[in-house]
Amino acid sequence: MNRHRALHQAAALLLSYPDSSWPRRAGQVAATLDQLQGMDADLLRGFCRLAAPIPPLDLAARYVTTFDRSRRRTLHLTHYTDGDTRRRGASLAALKARYRAHGWEPAAGELPDHLPTMLEFAARCPQAGTPLLHHYRGALDLLGQALDAYRSPYADVLRAVRRTVPAGPRPAPAPDTPVPVPFPILTTSDDEGVRR
Repeated sequence: MNRHRALHQAAALLLSYPDSSWPRRAGQVAATLDQLQGMDADLLRGFCRLAAPIPPLDLAARYVTTFDRSRRRTLHLTHYTDGDTRRRGASLAALKARYRAHGWEPAAGELPDHLPTMLEFAARCPQAGTPLLHHYRGALDLLGQALDAYRSPYADVLRAVRRTVPAGPRPAPAPDTPVPVPFPILTTSDDEGVRR
């Protein structure tokens, strides 16, 4: 479980918008991944190596083109399950309620279905977050297929995440309380994306 928590936190940070803090954040993630074994950690390490030489502004432009300009590749998972319907509003409200029930609040201004937000929740509250990722496994598969078709390096990050969420019946949620993530990634209040 701790290994999956580390992988979920790493993927959350790698899938967050690459702002000016990206080189430091990616370096911390890469250093932590060096302590993990397995194919999923290898996939995340490969993404870190590929992204490392890209200037943050160029990487940010690629990120926007990849995720923000195509509904087929959005990181907002309820788009895959609910589309642009009223049902999506109910799904977003349910996600917010689930986070609050476990004493966790996503970053201000971010929708609760944003994949990095869900991954951080799974890292902090695995008993509730892992079943949530299972619930959205179909959306993860669709996003992964779209990233493969686009030939995006982010496809490897999705592959790593999907390896931690096997297909099949999802586990029942169990009560838990927020706990520190298994490795320290320091962020400041002005960082974009996933925050503590």
